[in-house]
Amino acid sequence: MTTHFAFDLDGTITTQELLPLIASELDLLSEMRLLTRLTLDGTIGFEESFRLRCAILQSIPISDVQEIVAETPLNSDIAEFIEANSDRCSVVTGNLDVWVRPILERLGCRHFCSTAVTEGNRLVQLDRVLHKSKPIHELKLGSDRVVAIGEGANDLPMFEAADVGVAYGGVHSPVQSLIEISDYVVFEGSALCRLLNTL
Repeated sequence: MTTHFAFDLDGTITTQELLPLIASELDLLSEMRLLTRLTLDGTIGFEESFRLRCAILQSIPISDVQEIVAETPLNSDIAEFIEANSDRCSVVTGNLDVWVRPILERLGCRHFCSTAVTEGNRLVQLDRVLHKSKPIHELKLGSDRVVAIGEGANDLPMFEAADVGVAYGGVHSPVQSLIEISDYVVFEGSALCRLLNTL
């Protein structure tokens, strides 16, 4: 049986949420934290929130964002698992491909992201906001089953479409709505990888 692992990025692979980290460079941290928390809790829909957060960060050169992202710490256990199983792992993130490219290149696995229209080193506008169920349906075409790993309300479509859901609380507790439809709940990266190795 072939199993594919679909990982959320922010707060799952990374040990910090990326957009608040980027916003801290612009002294917009309080606004970004509020939007991020409301999104994780499901109070604001992901697409609406993401468009607002991108508008806040639109003035930052893409290269500056990539420098911040490149220095963002990853959970070492999870990163090692993905790198060792890159042919069976994907990153499924609502974040912009141009912003998170340094992490995606490091992990070396397939990825699905939101996309943007850019002009030189600047973000012009959002092109497409990823709906997380679509990559899961695509991944199912080449695998017997797909295991989804995440923690926020925006991961619900991914979990609903996957065969197995693992709520991961390494950075912050998974939202209750995700826990309710999960097959497993794990709170440490090493424990998560041990579990994944058994699936």
